[in-house]
Amino acid sequence: MLIAGGVHGDEFEPMAAVRRLMRLLQPEELRGRVTLVPVVNEAAFRLGRRSAEDGLDLARTCPGRADGSITERTAHALSALIRTADFYIDLHTGGTRLRVLPLVGYTLHRDPAVLAAQRRMARAFGLPIIWGTSPNLDGRSLSVARDARVPAIYAEYHGGGGCDPAGVAAYVQGCLAVLAELGLIESTSPAARPEPLLVEDDRPGSGHMQVNHPAPCEGFFEPAVALGQQVRAGDLLGTVTDLLGDQIEPVHAAHTGVILVLHTFARVETGEGLVVVLETDRSPPSATTHLPEDAR
Repeated sequence: MLIAGGVHGDEFEPMAAVRRLMRLLQPEELRGRVTLVPVVNEAAFRLGRRSAEDGLDLARTCPGRADGSITERTAHALSALIRTADFYIDLHTGGTRLRVLPLVGYTLHRDPAVLAAQRRMARAFGLPIIWGTSPNLDGRSLSVARDARVPAIYAEYHGGGGCDPAGVAAYVQGCLAVLAELGLIESTSPAARPEPLLVEDDRPGSGHMQVNHPAPCEGFFEPAVALGQQVRAGDLLGTVTDLLGDQIEPVHAAHTGVILVLHTFARVETGEGLVVVLETDRSPPSATTHLPEDAR
């Protein structure tokens, strides 16, 4: 099992969760090998940004190049590590610009055995939303896993630039639950959880959070909705305003569902994704977790 955090340098809960797993997991208790990487993208972390100094997004650069820029070299090293694994968990948040409802996701892999393993891992992880999406998005760590037929899941838990203790604890609990489910550690009695909201969407581009409801112009984004809110197609999601307030451009929901991702950094560029609406008529259960003491 490979568990990685910090693919983006401004996503801090995954880094803290992996460090905690490094203290909790005892080698003599493992039934196999667990590789833990708390900060994949150290160059971006040192800048406090999503990307390193070359401006490339690591999650769009895989499998990278051994002789390339810093991000391309990091992508090459991460891709090599993924190919050595039997299973992979990639931990994320919305970083400093987005907030995301807690979810665990996977690609709708064409190999039924890989897809079944991913579904099993996602359910064991225990977050309130499970999201299966198009397998055809390239450049990502999960696309490397896809091509190597390594069952892989990713997780998202809020964001905003801080380090939410609840997110850290949920990630620790989720990783331990997956390890137990796969038999790598001793299984414990799991806490009772509500049935998750499961959405699988194989349309091209599903799962690409950064392109939904693009900003119509450069300016100041003021959301009119909250994370987790139910909206209907045509509802106002927010407005983008120029610096003096002379130009105000509304952004309306393209479809009905739940606000899954919300751009919370007010400054936006033209075309930047502002909101992701998860198409569903059901609200997800609460993200509140009941944690054993050893996962806190």
